[in-house]
Amino acid sequence: MPGTAPWVNAQPHERQACERAWKQARETSAPFVVEFRIGTPNGETMWVQVATQPIRDSGDITGYVGTALDCTTAVEQRRLSDQLVGLLDASGDAIVVFDRVGAMTFCNDIARTMLGIEEHSDTGNDIAARTFMQAVRDQLPRDVISPDAGGTPQRRWEGEVAFRSPEGLSRTLAVVVQSVRTREGVLDHWSTIARDITDERNQQRELGRLATHDALTGLPNRVLFLRKTAEALERSKTTKNQVTVLFIDLDKLKHVNDTIGHVVGDQLIVSIAKRLMAATRPSDLVARIGGDEFVVLCEGLLDEHVAMDVAERIRHSITGPLVLQGVEIDSGASVGVAMSTSEQLSQQAPEDLAVTMLRCADTAMYRAKQRGRGRSELYSDDMHRAARERVVLAGQLEQALAADQFFVMYQPIEHSQARHTVAFEALLRWAHPTRGELSPADFLELADESGLIGPIGDWILGAAGTSLRSWIDSGMVSKQTALHVNATRRQLADTTFVDRTITILREVGLDCAQLVVETSEASLVDNNPAILRSITTLKRHGVRIAVDDFGAGYSSLSALRTFPADCLKLDGTVVRDVGRSDGGDDPIVRSLIQLAHSLDLTVIAEWVSTDDQLQRLKVLGCDQLQGNLVCKPLTTEQVAQRYQAGIGPVPAK
Repeated sequence: MPGTAPWVNAQPHERQACERAWKQARETSAPFVVEFRIGTPNGETMWVQVATQPIRDSGDITGYVGTALDCTTAVEQRRLSDQLVGLLDASGDAIVVFDRVGAMTFCNDIARTMLGIEEHSDTGNDIAARTFMQAVRDQLPRDVISPDAGGTPQRRWEGEVAFRSPEGLSRTLAVVVQSVRTREGVLDHWSTIARDITDERNQQRELGRLATHDALTGLPNRVLFLRKTAEALERSKTTKNQVTVLFIDLDKLKHVNDTIGHVVGDQLIVSIAKRLMAATRPSDLVARIGGDEFVVLCEGLLDEHVAMDVAERIRHSITGPLVLQGVEIDSGASVGVAMSTSEQLSQQAPEDLAVTMLRCADTAMYRAKQRGRGRSELYSDDMHRAARERVVLAGQLEQALAADQFFVMYQPIEHSQARHTVAFEALLRWAHPTRGELSPADFLELADESGLIGPIGDWILGAAGTSLRSWIDSGMVSKQTALHVNATRRQLADTTFVDRTITILREVGLDCAQLVVETSEASLVDNNPAILRSITTLKRHGVRIAVDDFGAGYSSLSALRTFPADCLKLDGTVVRDVGRSDGGDDPIVRSLIQLAHSLDLTVIAEWVSTDDQLQRLKVLGCDQLQGNLVCKPLTTEQVAQRYQAGIGPVPAK
């Protein structure tokens, strides 16, 4: 119809938009392009594009000429493209499309932000886009975007690309590249989808570091140390260099944790780690594999003498006073050394040998502790055999109590002047099925380390208390006869020890005043609050406390003034020379007895084995005597037999 607009049949809101656009085009004499929808006779919708240009005559507009096209397909494709781009934007992925020569033809908003592509730049020449394109292209397999790839070209590639962000930070991008080719195999264009995975990779690296490093010191842990040791052993097959492992155990960390606190204990660990790093070569590997355990991996040490020199240098570097939070701490360590041999390398895989060497160095360190701490020991086959026997014995110890293999021996303690029995010391023995009778020296440390010392100690007190009760009831000994039992520091530190002890005494019918708990002189200098609480509570119930083996090595005379003890047992090494013709040890023993008496302590001499010793100890004022001269340890049956024979539990003098 003449004078009718082409969009007269468009939807109302589109018709209004077209009218406004047409009016604006006429006012500005600009080209006019508009798209709108109309209905078709078959009920479908068709998109129509109308485009016009003004007709000019001598500069004046005399009319308009234009075209009307069916653009339904183009509009639908464009809408689908916009939807896809919007979906990809929502996913956080950067989309960039390049033509066959590498010029950017499209990018979404995420790509502009991630890569720094300018909003209104010439897309084909944008510097950030070309930089990204080049970074991707340098990493791609050649046949992905080769303009004329022969054969069957690869059309897809996934990988990671390093890229510097607009802020100047190095980022890691996970990139997918898809190439589009013609039927003839010629590259038409290629597109990339990129996602920033920098934070994920950083987290993975941190998790990986935490899995192989100690959180407190930052040193490698056991996992990484064993891996590096295996690698060193593999190298040694070619270089012929020996591999050495040093196992370092701090001597006083537990004491620091118990007395000063774990915060200071952690500071001690960090300080020791720094000292170890300073005392080793740059090529050596220092690791922390436990609470107070460090290890060092060394390559190229010439022989055992050099290895021991290195061990001693390291030990001295961490030995001595440290001041932490205003508290002076005397640190020390024991070191075990293990060196690889060609025979081991031929018999074991490097991974297995690494574990073996760590175990051997640990065994050598344990031997150093046995021999007095603060020393270095080189691993030997003898240590291996002893360690195996120790492992076997530890397993058998687990079953010994249930199998009723323990029994108690009783050694009388005699009043030095009146010569009558005042107490019995309960001595544990193990009737081992293959090794015969074992004394506590053979297995007590194992029991203490494993925690079995608790139930074993309860059993000793119950068995010995029952025996003493029966001897009192039968009139063999007086009602005031005491029972001495030994308790380790681990037992005393147990918060349930006192309650269990008092309960057992009640069950067997003994008074608390009849029990004397003997503890090592190391407890004098331990200052463990848990131990002191147990001892104080025992004394409040009437139990007496004896310091055992005084003079054997940890003696602290000043500590006796504050330690809540009742008895002092002189070690046999102090007593053995008493009574010599030259009287050489009399001044020492006399001074100890006088000091103990000034502190209101009863003095008991152990290992009395000669008449000269006995007579001299009486003269020096020793209160009580114990030893083979007084009476050897007896079984329950032997005590009863001696009483029935009229001899009594103590030989008559």
